[in-house]
Amino acid sequence: MEKPYIDSNTSLPEITIKAIILGALLSVVLSAANAYFGLFAGITVSASIPAAVISMALLKVFKNSNILENNLVQTAASAGESLAAGVIFTIPALVIMGYWSEFSYFETVAIAMCGGVLGVLFTIPLRNALIVKEKLKFPEGVATAEVLKTGEEGGKAVKFLIWGSLIGGFVKMFDTALSLWNATWQKAGLFNEKIYAYFGVNLSPALVAVGYIVGLNIAFLVFLGGMISWFVAIPIYVAINGGQEGVSAVTLGGNIWNSQIRFLGVGSMVVGGLWALISLANSLGTAFKSGIQAFKGGSVKMKDQIRTEMDTPMSWVLIGIGVLVVPIFMIYLTAIQDVTITVTMTLILVVAGFLFSAVAGYMAGLVGSSNNPISGVTIATILASSLLLLTLMGTSNELSGAAGAILVGAVVACAAAIAGDNMQDLKAGHVLGATPFKQQIMQMVGVVSGALVIPFVLNVLLEAWGMGAPTAEQPNSLTAPQATLMQSVAQGIFGGNLPWTMVYIGGAIGIVIIIIDQYLKAKGSTFRMPILAVAVGIYLPFQLDSAIFIGGLLAYFLNKATANSPGKEKAANAGMLLASGLITGEALMGVGIAIAIFVGFTPFSAHGFTSIYQNIGLVVMTAIIWFVYRSVIKTSKES
Repeated sequence: MEKPYIDSNTSLPEITIKAIILGALLSVVLSAANAYFGLFAGITVSASIPAAVISMALLKVFKNSNILENNLVQTAASAGESLAAGVIFTIPALVIMGYWSEFSYFETVAIAMCGGVLGVLFTIPLRNALIVKEKLKFPEGVATAEVLKTGEEGGKAVKFLIWGSLIGGFVKMFDTALSLWNATWQKAGLFNEKIYAYFGVNLSPALVAVGYIVGLNIAFLVFLGGMISWFVAIPIYVAINGGQEGVSAVTLGGNIWNSQIRFLGVGSMVVGGLWALISLANSLGTAFKSGIQAFKGGSVKMKDQIRTEMDTPMSWVLIGIGVLVVPIFMIYLTAIQDVTITVTMTLILVVAGFLFSAVAGYMAGLVGSSNNPISGVTIATILASSLLLLTLMGTSNELSGAAGAILVGAVVACAAAIAGDNMQDLKAGHVLGATPFKQQIMQMVGVVSGALVIPFVLNVLLEAWGMGAPTAEQPNSLTAPQATLMQSVAQGIFGGNLPWTMVYIGGAIGIVIIIIDQYLKAKGSTFRMPILAVAVGIYLPFQLDSAIFIGGLLAYFLNKATANSPGKEKAANAGMLLASGLITGEALMGVGIAIAIFVGFTPFSAHGFTSIYQNIGLVVMTAIIWFVYRSVIKTSKES
């Protein structure tokens, strides 16, 4: 058994007033930032390490802070960030499809809070099975624990987070609020009405930072998905069907991708979600049985448990699940308007929620939160829910049926997102010697804090930017790639216009990639091809894929340059914090600009600027990449 950093016989203050307040505040800030960034980029990354660094820096102001208190602050903060991912992947679909005109405060809070708290409750019986018994590695959890162990350096390390945040924030202000350059550089051509070519890149430092954090392997696979869509599928489609009269080449590609090609990603994603279940069947069966046994076995009295193995009592968990089912049932009933069908869907939700929370927790333990199949299990849930509701309800009320499927998917997405992240936090606590029961309380503090604020954030973003496809009134709309795809699937099934041919082809692509990945696994290759990374690339706009790939290349060259340096670990942390800062700064500035627009500010118009202004964006992006490279190299040498 691993020896914890703080012995089980040692008791330090963990849940304190300052930890609760700071954890709740950071949860709100990070959930707002992640909501904006996820709606913009369609992808999110774990915030546990930056949350830990911020916590260490802020708690240094107080005399009596300790490592376990720091750990609880980051636990709450990262819970809010993860909840935002589950929310923005699904709930905006209700606005995009026209079911809501704005985000209903009560219903959004209820969905987010119920799904998030269920995710916490479902991980309680899984903690012992996956962390203690199976000893899964949980890479982000271990990394967070290591950062906290070197907490005495938090004051120095936080400078990288601050620099990254300032740079990300100022770039967002210059390219969006002041419109000094267009945020996307793209070129396309159509030759002889049959030959199509395209390339584009988004000039967002935050997207480069995402690629840096996930690494070259995943960044390349996301880019590969983009190449499948834009270098293969769209040119074939144009060669067969020709162009569209009076439409530019850029618009032509966008129209074809939006109406047809991105559904390749649906097929690939569903296959990926099913493969995750199949490939983990034995391990998940063990974890599932352990969880059921924990539920059936009741609770060991907390006073009879050692501190580092003290979980929330199972009786409390069962009561909590039972209580949460009531508001979920009421929300479903307003959409489905049939008691029998609503009861059926609610029961399915509880089973699916626990199953997919187990999948998310297990995958987080194997490959980390950033590679978790949340998108896959969510879209599989919405697809299955849509087909089931179509069978039970028919097509008499298409909008309500599609909304009901989205609502089911939303609760599952929130539960799975929280489960994966919380298992990482519990792993960090296990390494450090935290009290699991207290961590689980702080996880709920983070969920509740984020849930209470996120409807306000979403409504401000909706009013300021718009969501879904850009319009003449809102040309810089947050495209919400994940939610748009969920909406298209749900409405496509009820409307009978889902392009099933593309879904089937995407499924076939997924199967081919899985076969290649299994071959690489058998060969012992360090390069792998997880299908969901490719699927994400297929349905993201290409300019996002290419920016993420640039970040992956940056990470590769920096890792290579610092591989033999004694200071490579500090250099790696510096790079990670700079990248996290770029994401956080850009996202918070995006929220800030949205608030300014909400209260009456009008961004400067870029109309009439010559091409040199576009090139400024390329120069700025290049300068930021060089700054990150030099900062990491310098840290490596100084250490």
